[in-house]
Amino acid sequence: MARIDELNFIEIDGVTCCRGHAFPFGATLSGNGGINFSINSVDAEGCELVLYHQGAEEAFAHIPVPDAFRTGSNYSIMVFGQNPEELEYTWRFFGQYAPEKGLRFDPNASLLDPYAKLISGHEFWGQKKSERRQMRCKIILDDYDWEDDTQLEIPMEDLVIYELHVRGYTKDPSSPSRYKGTYAGIVDMIPYFKELGINCVELLPVFEFDEMEETLYLDGDKRLNYWGYSTISFFAPKSSYAYSGAHGMAADEMKNMIKKLHKNGIEVILDVVFNHTAEMGDDGPVLSYKGIDNRTYYHLNEKGGYMNYSGCGNAVNCNNVVVRQHILDCLRYWVVDYHVDGFRFDEAPILSRDKDGKPMQSPPLLEALAHDPVLSKTKLIAEAWDAAGLYQVGSFPAPDKWAEWNGHFRDCVRNFIRSDASAGPELINRIQGSPDMYKNRKEPSTINFVTCHDGFTLNDLVSYNEKHNDANGEAGRDGNSHNSSWNSGVEGPTNDPVIEALRNRRIKNALALLLLSRGTPMLLAGDEFRNTQHGNNNAYCQDNPLSWINWENREQFSDVYEFCKLLIVLRRDHPVLRRREYFTDRNSSGYPELSFHGEKPWSLDMWNPFLVFGFMYAEPKKDFGTERDCFIYCGVNSHWEEHTMELPILPADLKWHKIAYTGDNKYEMQALQGRQIRLMSRSLMVLIGM
Repeated sequence: MARIDELNFIEIDGVTCCRGHAFPFGATLSGNGGINFSINSVDAEGCELVLYHQGAEEAFAHIPVPDAFRTGSNYSIMVFGQNPEELEYTWRFFGQYAPEKGLRFDPNASLLDPYAKLISGHEFWGQKKSERRQMRCKIILDDYDWEDDTQLEIPMEDLVIYELHVRGYTKDPSSPSRYKGTYAGIVDMIPYFKELGINCVELLPVFEFDEMEETLYLDGDKRLNYWGYSTISFFAPKSSYAYSGAHGMAADEMKNMIKKLHKNGIEVILDVVFNHTAEMGDDGPVLSYKGIDNRTYYHLNEKGGYMNYSGCGNAVNCNNVVVRQHILDCLRYWVVDYHVDGFRFDEAPILSRDKDGKPMQSPPLLEALAHDPVLSKTKLIAEAWDAAGLYQVGSFPAPDKWAEWNGHFRDCVRNFIRSDASAGPELINRIQGSPDMYKNRKEPSTINFVTCHDGFTLNDLVSYNEKHNDANGEAGRDGNSHNSSWNSGVEGPTNDPVIEALRNRRIKNALALLLLSRGTPMLLAGDEFRNTQHGNNNAYCQDNPLSWINWENREQFSDVYEFCKLLIVLRRDHPVLRRREYFTDRNSSGYPELSFHGEKPWSLDMWNPFLVFGFMYAEPKKDFGTERDCFIYCGVNSHWEEHTMELPILPADLKWHKIAYTGDNKYEMQALQGRQIRLMSRSLMVLIGM
């Protein structure tokens, strides 16, 4: 390594500098005591590095990068004599301002480094813009002690995913967490995760975003960008989600959360939003990409305007070679430096569009992600639809490495539990793991879910016919109007015990169909004890008790919670429910491994509409390495009348036992007398033969 006195130094604005290294991008520490800065722009005519002492209002140095330090479209410079822990920086770029050509250079704009590892200025959630400091980039030291932590690599089919919002999960006063609304607050909830039985948390966006970007006021209440689907910096954790964020410790607090979750056998999947950014189109702010290299990073039309496949004002040009590399670098960073186990890609079809916005058959970005050596054990999950109408569920153009949120499973179960008999035949495929969609793939591909952050909660799905989004201030125009919901007879809350009992049954029915189907189940946090958003199916701007988890419901609806817990344990203990191959033929038990039944065994007409059916798994110890032979049967009645079902005959040494019935709150195993079960209207029973 070259000694400092052997380098060609120059002094710019009082700072000793020399030519830097093109790689890695961003700000990195050099072994010779320097800090290397590297950034790219195809269209720029020059750039300037601006340095600040931590927290200072004014910069102490403006450093134009000499043209001699440019290689191709890369600008790199190394500075000396600076303490990285007390340094903040931004960039300024120079060039044409010609929006009609897609050029938006503004020498007055302070720009964030696309590779910045931490952003200052947004450490306090909900702070008024007038009280905030300018956003700047910070350098973090790679000195976190991970001990022996690594990715857990739990097989996809063994996961029970739990989708949650870092702030909203523990922010409510009813939350048992000490550090409400933070990464540290999630650590407090680990005992609860283990009690419930989930082994994977999927976090809504945790990359730095500005919750105040579209502040609305309605009757004096603030409306914020609560969900965070508007990224400012893809390499930086959200500082205000850290209890220690004001001290610049957001990165360490988030790493500590992941390490503690891993120690307790719980994986971490991040919801990532590479389809658009917070720069929000023509009239949006200039924060980073727009001022650095607008034509490289965004899909633009012939007049230089932003193509809006995302529904959020812009669409990232993901298959541009520079952008593709940027996304790969970002994901590798979160895997290597944060030990993240997987990613869920918001509006993933945008990742498959070419430079003209057209869908590609073999998108290079998706291929690269699937075969990248660093990401080889990392889970990749697509939300396979976007706001421009591209719906690719079952046909997402990616290799076998990718899984998909299965919107067909969601819609089918929703329709069936509201007594739509036409959903019956499709439900047969969904319970099998959707072989009609994924049978030709080598890896487990279906993420089954009934609810997620976007839409009704499970409680609201059975309590409202219509969305009730007035609190959002958009006159009810926002949110999906087609929810396949049914209010069970009364719109919203009721004290009618008959309707409340029906809602409880229907919620449990949905949970059972989810957790007893093959594929990977995903629960929305709070559904296990009937969390409600009072009919709001688009709570993206609601940072208040409407969107926070109400932990008092855990006691009020303890029967739903105990039912959910029991089904998760059943799934964990019986590998036949988690088989990754699409196998329904006879196994060594002599029975079909997964079979479907009508009110009489083996008699279901699977091609015509129905509301009453049963399905049975055969789990011989010879095939699955379990302690004993076992059968699992689920009798389902989604009809508005009572039905009696006859059970299949078991081998001579086995007997049917009831373990759960949505018509009561008894969760003790009970041996059946005879081979019939009576199912009250819209109820479901789970039995085990042993």
